[in-house]
Amino acid sequence: MPTLSLMPPEFSVLRDENKCIKCLACARQCGFDAQKYDAEDDRLYTIDANCVNCQRCVSICPVGALTIYKNPPPMRPNAYWSEGHLRNIIKQAETGGVLLTGMGNDQPFPSYFDRLLLNASQVTNPSIDPLREPMELRTYLGSRTEPVTLQEGQDEKTRTPLVPLETPIMFSAMSYGSISHEAFESLARAAKEFGTMFNTGEGGLPEDLYQYADHAVVQVASGRFGVHTGYLNAGRIIEIKIGQGAKPGIGGHLPGEKINAAVSATRMIPEGTDALSPAPHHDIYSIEDLKQLVFTLKEATRYQKPVSVKVSAVHNVAAIASGIARAGADIITVDGFRGGTGAAPTMIRDHVGIPIELAIAAVDQRLREEGIRNQVSLVAAGGFRSSADVVKAIALGADAVYIGTAALIALGCHLCQKCYTGKCSWGIATQDPYKTRRLNPEIGAERLYNLLRGWSHEIKEMLGGMGINSIESLRGNRLHLRGVGLNEVELKLLGVKHAGEAI
Repeated sequence: MPTLSLMPPEFSVLRDENKCIKCLACARQCGFDAQKYDAEDDRLYTIDANCVNCQRCVSICPVGALTIYKNPPPMRPNAYWSEGHLRNIIKQAETGGVLLTGMGNDQPFPSYFDRLLLNASQVTNPSIDPLREPMELRTYLGSRTEPVTLQEGQDEKTRTPLVPLETPIMFSAMSYGSISHEAFESLARAAKEFGTMFNTGEGGLPEDLYQYADHAVVQVASGRFGVHTGYLNAGRIIEIKIGQGAKPGIGGHLPGEKINAAVSATRMIPEGTDALSPAPHHDIYSIEDLKQLVFTLKEATRYQKPVSVKVSAVHNVAAIASGIARAGADIITVDGFRGGTGAAPTMIRDHVGIPIELAIAAVDQRLREEGIRNQVSLVAAGGFRSSADVVKAIALGADAVYIGTAALIALGCHLCQKCYTGKCSWGIATQDPYKTRRLNPEIGAERLYNLLRGWSHEIKEMLGGMGINSIESLRGNRLHLRGVGLNEVELKLLGVKHAGEAI
């Protein structure tokens, strides 16, 4: 093993000694030990190799004495061999391990949301003023088909009830353990206050947060962590997680360092033990197997909980969604390749899957062609950055969307992509009690509520500009979209015309 790394630090921290008052806040707050204090010499210094540019020290410094700079590439610039490739190769040559990362795909693939424009009303179809006229953002998740007809001898049951959302935006699956209790509680509180849903992820629901369960999507993943009858009956929606956008076809892994006593009790696994979720559900190898699990969950909850199935956006996602609908699911969630995660193999995150824009359009169109669109609701996830992205996704065919990375940014995340280390300086992706107390759930919930409030108001403004007074009137209405700079294949897949084309 080499004693000296060939990979120079990616970032450098510059301290203005004329401003620094040696309050030691940076040394106390840095979760990655990049800031150090030498008591013997009474001086502060930095270990640049440890810096991940999370900006915690910069934000917390009371006198603005710190600045973080990006260092030049480890070798001379090369148009083909990018800095990312070079650093990855050097790191693997020195460790022999799999490259890990957090958050979503950050590669420069095109964003179709950025190449879609919305329509606006003018003379013939007057716009609507959302401040003075009724504007409905409420939508419902679940199957809109007729009541279930059961065989002779079975108890009479109706279809599972629809679940109302006061805004078409929910908080994505982020499990307790991968994020702190404080972050988890912030999401739960905000969902309840705004009238929407949060997703427990695959880590169960902490007992003290059952008060928010009526706004919870409770997830059943391959590891079955935290899954029991009380958990299933407490949630409003049950979600079977088959895959996620950041790592299609890959299982989950929460390191034992994050499994403290509280996480252990919730996940029902020994403290300090790695939580390993296998890639497949070992009881699901066909649509028929999925159908059996869907109806098992419905039976277990007396048909009072809609069942959702979450899959990654992959090349044949439309056919998969058709099978899921026919398997009896009430909701289909499709997670695009920009979806975030606490930990994923870098190569999987960056090179597997397809954009959510293409996936949701394909699924919506397939279900319409087969005459089963009303049997299920469609939820889109994976990289929603603004209210405009939400509106465009709904026009492409989604009933609602999940936001994850945007929600974490609202809580303070600075996208340093080191969630898997458990050292998050912002108290979000860590179980270290010294760091988690930096996130106040009451303040976190307020920030998330404000985000939903701002986005919802902007959605109303956009709907009003299109002459639409209900979010459900926009669902799948692609005539309100036009593409810019897209080729014929892309326009066909999205089901939209090019800008300048009339209806």
